Amino acid sequence: MQIDFILPLMAFALVTSITPGPNNLMLMASGANFGFRKTVPHMLGVALGFVAMAFLMGLGLAKVFDAAPWLHTVLSVVSVIYLCWLAWKIANAAPASARDSGGRPFTFLQAAAFQWGNPKAWAMALSAVTVYAPGQSAAAMAAVAVIFGAVNLPSVGTWCYLGTQLSNVLTSTTRLVWFNRSMAVLLIASLVPVLL
Repeated sequence: MQIDFILPLMAFALVTSITPGPNNLMLMASGANFGFRKTVPHMLGVALGFVAMAFLMGLGLAKVFDAAPWLHTVLSVVSVIYLCWLAWKIANAAPASARDSGGRPFTFLQAAAFQWGNPKAWAMALSAVTVYAPGQSAAAMAAVAVIFGAVNLPSVGTWCYLGTQLSNVLTSTTRLVWFNRSMAVLLIASLVPVLL
């Protein structure tokens, strides 16, 4: 990987990581509902799960989609169904009084696995490896993935922190319920580019 690609790659990683999408909206909701510390495994799962996905894409998974374009359609349909289910779960999350009895944030493994069903993550990974390290070595692919992960973790942490700050406003059950429903609607809205 050429050194003159690092700053543009970091800028691309920042723009794509910090803008709203399924991961960021879910982390914001988790921060508001469970707090920052309990959401750390979710954040790490997002960042490291994406690193693994981008690296594997660079090693050749992207070629599979080129050879069988119908797989992209299947992935899109499955992703949309899964994200709709997650939006329903967020919309119906337990209010503060019931939080201790059943609700819990994503685990590290759940968040890492979620990257494979997240259309925005797929688009980010494909763009990163095809634009910034096309046809390069495994070391170059690893560099792209690690740089992306280093930028991604503080970005997703920012969304979780915003959620924790919102929890100071979401002091009533009614406010929390409406916040969760709003996050669910925004999560569904983040699917519009996939559907178009």
